[in-house]
Amino acid sequence: MNPVLGRRPRILAATTATAGLLLVAGCSSGGGGGKSTTADGVPLVKAGQLTTCTHLPYPPFQSEKDGKYEGFDVSLIDLVAKDLGVKQDIVDTPFENFKTGAFLNSEQCDLAAAGMTITPERAKNVDFSDPYFDATQAVLVDKKSGIGSFADLKGKKVGAQAQTTGEEYAKSKGLDPVSFESSDAVLNGLRTGQVQAVVIDYPVVQGWLKDKANADAFKVVDNLNTGEQYGFTVKKGNTKLTAAINKAIKDAKADGTYKKLYEKWIGPYDAAAASASPSAS
Repeated sequence: MNPVLGRRPRILAATTATAGLLLVAGCSSGGGGGKSTTADGVPLVKAGQLTTCTHLPYPPFQSEKDGKYEGFDVSLIDLVAKDLGVKQDIVDTPFENFKTGAFLNSEQCDLAAAGMTITPERAKNVDFSDPYFDATQAVLVDKKSGIGSFADLKGKKVGAQAQTTGEEYAKSKGLDPVSFESSDAVLNGLRTGQVQAVVIDYPVVQGWLKDKANADAFKVVDNLNTGEQYGFTVKKGNTKLTAAINKAIKDAKADGTYKKLYEKWIGPYDAAAASASPSAS
């Protein structure tokens, strides 16, 4: 999902909000590049909390429900915060800033978690954690569209989320996708007939199809193995926080917590450490 910079095409919908979780005190003040540090010397931009930038909504990785934030990314970063003895606070931010690391450099956030694909280009501006999720891109279509595979998308109205690798992949294959600001807007575009198909991360489609109305109307006709892996990002040079994130991911995989969270938010767990789900028909 990670944002890619460049000219933004036709934006049909937008969702912008800023919100946070309850804050708790508990950090000593100090240096380390932030305004405070944990007992282990991990720099934090605000005392007593681990501040996460994301872009909502993007279920099953992060979304808001009944005033609370939830999802696979949220749960994993909660583990990091617990290890540091603080609580996670989530800030909703525009996609464009993820690649540049603007919110990290300005110390608005400690890290970014938004289903972001690790790429060498993005790693020039931010530091990535170890990969925590393997992903594919899915082609979801209206059952009445007559589309049977990615190859059938030529000449069709195709939707994608703006600034994402799904959009970039579609463009690289010669398509001119209609860009939507959020994953919810992508689905709405398909539902209302603005587009006949969408290219977006498979786990997102999985979540959509849990709803019977969506499953009755739409189907996955292709699953594109693009070799993507997701990672969390921190400000360049923030080695202590990177190490803390990597430790939490490693520990969660070792003690079964990762598997439990994967099954809760994503679906059936792949023994190969959450590799993408098999192609759907």
